[in-house]
Amino acid sequence: MIYTCTLNPSVDYIVHVDELRLGELNRAVKTLTFPGGKGINVSRVLKRLGVESTALGFIGGFTGSFIIEQLQNENIACDFVEVPGNTRINVKLKSGTETEINGQGPMMEPEHEEALIKKLQALTENDVVVLAGSVPSSLSPDVYEKIIDEAKKAKAKVVVDTSGPVLKQLLARKPFLAKPNHKELAELFETSFHSQDEIMVYGRRLAELGVENVIVSMAGNGAFYFNKEITLFAEAPKGTVKNSVGAGDSMVAGFLAAYTSGKSLEEAFAYSVASGSATAFSEDLCTKDYVEQLIREVNVICF
Repeated sequence: MIYTCTLNPSVDYIVHVDELRLGELNRAVKTLTFPGGKGINVSRVLKRLGVESTALGFIGGFTGSFIIEQLQNENIACDFVEVPGNTRINVKLKSGTETEINGQGPMMEPEHEEALIKKLQALTENDVVVLAGSVPSSLSPDVYEKIIDEAKKAKAKVVVDTSGPVLKQLLARKPFLAKPNHKELAELFETSFHSQDEIMVYGRRLAELGVENVIVSMAGNGAFYFNKEITLFAEAPKGTVKNSVGAGDSMVAGFLAAYTSGKSLEEAFAYSVASGSATAFSEDLCTKDYVEQLIREVNVICF
């Protein structure tokens, strides 16, 4: 089983307006509401790609109930820890350019953290745990490390998709898969990139440090895959970007969906790139049909 962990889920409220006029009444031409958070996005894409998962994390209030209801409507299993207060609402305001307003999440207490860790004690070596997104300030800064340690006890695979100091700490525990984008990779090594050759140097370094599989996304410029033996590159399919939310999460889901179904690393990487692009070119997260349409345009090159 794949378990996705979202410590700070959200209700994503997307508002389209023709022209935003500050200080005046603006009328929406279209609104959309989705369950949000990086791990939840991974679970939603996995389901669309035909792979089961269970969504873990913290949930609260009427907004939390909305997320659970929506996931159940999509036949996605969830096993959240309920907390006081309301799960946050994130507003995505689209008017030519996109403006985001992320709400405040509920406060979590030590007992809530312990309850989440306890759920992971049932993991086995056949399981995968996806740790995606930032750590809320009310939780222990090392909560992800505690989760990884629990997973390692069971010999479960761990996927990490976060950034900053938290990512650096987690990489030291040699996860099964890490998916930084090129900016996050540069931050890890306190540098900046001026060419794809430089990205290759540092991507390979992550693999040498013990990360089993590394995917470095570069938005419209494609992506790299690294392990200790091979380096792969794939150009991104061409299309019109409609959605900046969830493309990276879709890449994680696409790789896991293909890998767990027995596909080769090259095929899993190609599926990852197609999944990310399919989401970027859609209003919501990708569909399986669209992913399988775009994968024909993904050409994987081995270095």
